[in-house]
Amino acid sequence: MEDSMPEPPFEFLSRKPYMPPLWATHLNPIPSHIFSLGHFPTPIHKWNLPNLPKGTEVYIKRDDLSGMQLSGNKVRKLEFLLAEAVAQGADCIITIGGIQSNHCRATAVAAKYLNLGCYLILFTSEKLVDKDPGLTGNLLVERLVGAHVDLISKEEYASIGGVALTNILKERLLSEGRKPYVIPGGGSNSLGTWGYVEAVREIQEQLGKGSGGITFDDIVAACGSGGTIAGLALGTWLSGSATKVHAYCVSDDPNYFYDHVEGLTDGLQAVVSSRDIVNIQNAKGLGYAINTTEELTFMQEIAKATGVVLDPVYSGKAAYGMMRDMAENPRKWEGRKVLFVHTGGLLGLYEKTEQIVPLVGNWRRMDIQASIPRQVGTGKVSRNFYRPM
Repeated sequence: MEDSMPEPPFEFLSRKPYMPPLWATHLNPIPSHIFSLGHFPTPIHKWNLPNLPKGTEVYIKRDDLSGMQLSGNKVRKLEFLLAEAVAQGADCIITIGGIQSNHCRATAVAAKYLNLGCYLILFTSEKLVDKDPGLTGNLLVERLVGAHVDLISKEEYASIGGVALTNILKERLLSEGRKPYVIPGGGSNSLGTWGYVEAVREIQEQLGKGSGGITFDDIVAACGSGGTIAGLALGTWLSGSATKVHAYCVSDDPNYFYDHVEGLTDGLQAVVSSRDIVNIQNAKGLGYAINTTEELTFMQEIAKATGVVLDPVYSGKAAYGMMRDMAENPRKWEGRKVLFVHTGGLLGLYEKTEQIVPLVGNWRRMDIQASIPRQVGTGKVSRNFYRPM
């Protein structure tokens, strides 16, 4: 009955039936519906990175431009996850992540778009867990849109686990008469994996429209919870593309993610070994969401050279790992066309401002002589503009 209703006048925030790519129709289960939450397709353009190996060209897929408050790779997963939540009659969403989780911020905003409550479990340091978390970066957006925030320590998260913690909150809300829907950290379950299976179709359609015959030899992205890489790798393999998918993990280690990605694809009844469809390398450095001066300096240099601002937790570390690999193994990359997927997360930069301040010193007080006469011209500002009332 619901499917026979007239289509809404605007596609954004609409719920519509989902039709998978032909090469993915044998996967199971196939989502029945999808919510339009992002601005797709996101652009692809040449990325003029310095010091590339001979003949190497890098392009960038701007998933950081998939929306405003909802920007980043998490939106693609949420389009499927929230469609299921609404279909099941949920009135609120539960999810979990780090104190500056991009996924939690995107979930909080998307939930409010769809008139759903949102409950976030955020882990932070033992020293800060009993204090007001503040309004920096993603937290500002989450708290502005009215998400409920429960803080736990990193140690509690490690010992209890995300599944148990979200179940505790789910049972509490059920006892209060609510109808919660739980989304795992990063939106990375088998259903969320469809977000980047669909992104592969989007990339292929973009390559078929005025790309000048460009094909990509490699796709590179950060790996933080596994869903993005699972979708990219599975979609690329299913579509019969010869493109190699590379992941730079920013938490845990490659062996963990090989197992996790395979678990996600197994959940879609895709008979494939993760090690056959993706190459995963370690790029976590000092640890998840912890940056070295070298990593932040690299990000500043890339922004200054290309205008592309990377986030410090995901794409910044992945690009740093990719460029380091290119410098250490140039023959591996020579002459290849590489697509780097920028997964967003720029609000995470606000937590790094103290580390970044020494890297950016390009400001000064303008030197103005007191005797310069005032000139009137276009774009003038009235003298009364700055006078007190």
